[in-house]
Amino acid sequence: MNTPATKGFADAQSGFLQADIIFEEVSVQESAVMLRAVLNLFEKWSLKSSEIRILLGSPAERTLQRWRSGQIAGVPHDTVYRLGCLLGIHKALRYMFSAPERGYEWVKKPNEAFGGRSALDKMLQGAPTDIAEVRAFLDAERAGW
Repeated sequence: MNTPATKGFADAQSGFLQADIIFEEVSVQESAVMLRAVLNLFEKWSLKSSEIRILLGSPAERTLQRWRSGQIAGVPHDTVYRLGCLLGIHKALRYMFSAPERGYEWVKKPNEAFGGRSALDKMLQGAPTDIAEVRAFLDAERAGW
């Protein structure tokens, strides 16, 4: 399946997310691996099922149950995009914090970059771009090193 992957960054002057879309081939097996990794990440973040569904693009509850049990026949393009951003967030946090737990906690802590709300609150607005904005923020923070 051809899936868009983004290399995004936050434009410092406008505050808008800028993204270059590149089409890359993501196989069913690769998307299944990505999904399993993100489901494990959600456990570390201690998310509720309703929050998980929003972050994954609102799949049916039954679909989420199947995915959790390992029955992953296919993943929608929108969800693959979200998975890529979520894995990018995880990677950035692992680089930023030597203790993984600090990164897991960061997601739920208030942050001035998101108007005093947490990164999770920002991502739970539901649009793929909300997740991409958090990733772009973290990528920009890391780039300053």
